Amino acid sequence: MSKLGNLGARLHHGEISYDFIRNRKLWYGISILITITAIVGLSVRGLHMGIEFQGGAVFTTPKKMSASVAHAEELAENASGHDAIVQKLGDGSLRIQISGIETAKSDDIKEALAKDLKVDAEKINADLVGPSWGDQIANKAWQGLGIFMVLVVIYLAIAFEWRMAVAALIALVHDITITVGVYALVGFEVTPGTVIGLLTILGYSLYDTVVVFESLKEQAKDITKQSRWTYSEVANQSINGTLVRSINTTVVALLPVAGLLFIGGGFLGAGMLNDISLSLFVGLAAGAYSSIFIATPLVADLKEAEPQMKALKKRVLAKRAQGGAKDGGEPAPAPAEAGHGDGDEVAAAAVVGPRSQPASRGRGRGRPSGKRR
Repeated sequence: MSKLGNLGARLHHGEISYDFIRNRKLWYGISILITITAIVGLSVRGLHMGIEFQGGAVFTTPKKMSASVAHAEELAENASGHDAIVQKLGDGSLRIQISGIETAKSDDIKEALAKDLKVDAEKINADLVGPSWGDQIANKAWQGLGIFMVLVVIYLAIAFEWRMAVAALIALVHDITITVGVYALVGFEVTPGTVIGLLTILGYSLYDTVVVFESLKEQAKDITKQSRWTYSEVANQSINGTLVRSINTTVVALLPVAGLLFIGGGFLGAGMLNDISLSLFVGLAAGAYSSIFIATPLVADLKEAEPQMKALKKRVLAKRAQGGAKDGGEPAPAPAEAGHGDGDEVAAAAVVGPRSQPASRGRGRGRPSGKRR
């Protein structure tokens, strides 16, 4: 842990740096590939919506049932004529969910289940949700998500600038798409707990993104008045300065969520824990990735397209070429990526170790010998 803390301090103070911006096309490609996989999974398998969104009934049997999950699922499907989902809870009871049935038929299904499972019908608890109510819940969920997105964009545009708002919005859509795609691929049920998890991970994703943006905003202040760094290099320094902080907060958040997902949901069979913990686990990981590899590189791309940033980049490259020529003909390497595919890219490899600084043109002047020491 002390080594990690030392690494974070060295990154923050600029002693070492990893070039994230230069390799942005690789990160974009990875994200596009994952997103396409999620969309294909969503298109092929679709989402398994819970009864809260499409109506149906949930029957909970008494504790310590001897019937297996497969047998109970077969009995429920025969009694209702619809697909059923059966989960064995931690106390040994069975949770039987049947979607798309009319509430009027719930009593008949309950009686049939009680007879087949050989239990008293009065001991089976039934929770019913009508189709119209399910539609209202689904609409409210989408409305809440849409309002959240709009407010986020407005806030970031006011607090920072519109380019950062656009980059953050793209990162959020990236996180949501991946999380929803994972739900489709693994076949987990979408419940109100899922929506809660999605809104929660969007907050975490924004937290990491805003931390980097705040550092970038501070370091890029009056950037056009200097000739040492391009905007992309400053953006890369901002990522490095907050990298260990982002990793620490993400790991600390993922550990209890992993406990909910793998222990609470997997071993104890807690139904809603599966729904909320999966969205949290996938979303937290995707959000940490997008804040580092998607949002900030996108901001750098958008800013580098501005005329003043293009002019700054030319000044920086010209100054480095001039300084390198005075020091022996070799241009001083940049601390981060300086080219964006405009034909003037320079070989600025990722810096792992002390950052190279532009050569000073006044070094050695005023000394008696006129020589450098």
